[in-house]
Amino acid sequence: MTSPDTATQEIRIERNIRIPMRDGVTLSADVYRPKADGRYPAIVVRTPYMKNTKAAHENGSYYASYGYAVVYVDVRGRCDSDGEFVPYFNEAQDGYDCIEWAAAQPWCTGDVGTMGGSYLARIQWLTALTKPPHLRAMICAVTPSDPFVEWPTGVPTPHHLCWLYMTSGRVMQNVDVIDWESIYWHLPLATMDELTGKPSAVWREELEHPYLDDWWKRICYQDKFDQIDLPVLHISGWYDDEQVGTPLNFAKMTREAASEKARRSQKLLMGPWTHQINTSAKIGDIDFGPQSLIDLKGYQRRWFDYWLKGMDNGIMQEPPVRIFVMGENRWRDEQEWPLARTEWTRFYLHSQGRANSRFGDGWLSTELPASGGEADADRYTYDPANPVPFITDMTSSQIGGPDDYAAIERRDDVLVYSTEPLPEEVEVTGPIKMELYAASSAVDTDFMVKLLDVWPNGYAQRLTDGMVRARFREGMDRPSLIEPGRIYKYEIDCWNTSHLFKKGHRIRVEIASSAFPKYDRNLNTGAPLGQSAEMAVAEQVIFHDPDHPSAIVLPLIPR
Repeated sequence: MTSPDTATQEIRIERNIRIPMRDGVTLSADVYRPKADGRYPAIVVRTPYMKNTKAAHENGSYYASYGYAVVYVDVRGRCDSDGEFVPYFNEAQDGYDCIEWAAAQPWCTGDVGTMGGSYLARIQWLTALTKPPHLRAMICAVTPSDPFVEWPTGVPTPHHLCWLYMTSGRVMQNVDVIDWESIYWHLPLATMDELTGKPSAVWREELEHPYLDDWWKRICYQDKFDQIDLPVLHISGWYDDEQVGTPLNFAKMTREAASEKARRSQKLLMGPWTHQINTSAKIGDIDFGPQSLIDLKGYQRRWFDYWLKGMDNGIMQEPPVRIFVMGENRWRDEQEWPLARTEWTRFYLHSQGRANSRFGDGWLSTELPASGGEADADRYTYDPANPVPFITDMTSSQIGGPDDYAAIERRDDVLVYSTEPLPEEVEVTGPIKMELYAASSAVDTDFMVKLLDVWPNGYAQRLTDGMVRARFREGMDRPSLIEPGRIYKYEIDCWNTSHLFKKGHRIRVEIASSAFPKYDRNLNTGAPLGQSAEMAVAEQVIFHDPDHPSAIVLPLIPR
């Protein structure tokens, strides 16, 4: 049986159907299904962003016209649903109850899939851990990770307060009327929420748990893939501000899922997209071409046609990984992630002690430092009152993109290391890691790393970045302060990319101690996180000598 290429069903829509939860709370759902009587596979979508938006209507109508019953649900405490909205903490059991309710309806075959992006994706994983008997497959897009994977700082990011404000109460709040930039500068973080005019109990409670403790572990899923026995389609973009979770989830499910069948039933799709996947071929100044946009609905429908209808449409015979190689601007199929043919290559930091700014003497090469020591180490001053800017929108809709950092690289508290102009093309595809040897005058501080493509015209295009908070160097569950002046080795996860550096371009690495407001400012005092406004200036030293070979590890792909 093959999937029809055109919609064949007239549809009906039933509004505000009440779904009972096990504790007596009822959730509100809109159900889109074919008008013709019959039994159809169900797709459950649960959202805190209103079930009756234009996008939800188009999505529900689309799948219903192809023979699905689509159940759009307002999550607990949001919009038309009863109860109290506490992000993530009720979603596992509520998801179970919604799936099993849909499976029991007279219009359902008993085969249920789930889909959605961002919050809607993470709650699918939490629900999967409860093992709903009728859940057959998931589509998880731009999936948030466990606590502190994206923001290894011990405290919520400033932009998270914007999201909490937007989802406070039952209806969507207008974030555009708030001066977020001024709010993000406020200290201490613990009272930042007061400036919105709507104090947030969630914000306050999260700040009371500044490391990975049992409170947070209740909503972790990335350490439990061995309990999940489901096929999953993983989708994200290289510039998704929650990108790190999607390749990580795919890779771990292919290794750790509960059955060999599930391990073989994962697919990964990564485009040149932001958190709003597949909506524009251009991000900022960078145009990835019309081929960067695909028929995503059609691809997702093929997934459900196979797993929910049993259609032999060939999707599982296709390679499991499909990525868009930026720079080259073309799609490519692969067999795994990371790629088996990767040549993990260290690009070492070098300078004569003055890598400050793009006008300094820092350089990057695959040659080990042959000499040097503390005399050739690079130094800069990190002042939390004057942090290095991270280029971003101020709301939580999208954090960062392929922005030009050339102007920011004029600062002396940004160390810059670049290769010579490349004599030939170099492809970097995979996870990026930094091995950094550093010392600080402070008892706690941050180190930020950014990977960039420098064009011949000087445009310094951000590709990806990462950070470490010194007190969490041994893990988010084991905070400990550092000894001033002591050299530590930090391993920094800089997420993932797929990018072709063209001939004549340069590979560049930036080192700094702030990326504001993407991350909160480390105040360098070692005080309890989020509770203080007292600052200290930190003197930072970055080492790159034979005993301390600081390097970024790049996944080079032979061409």
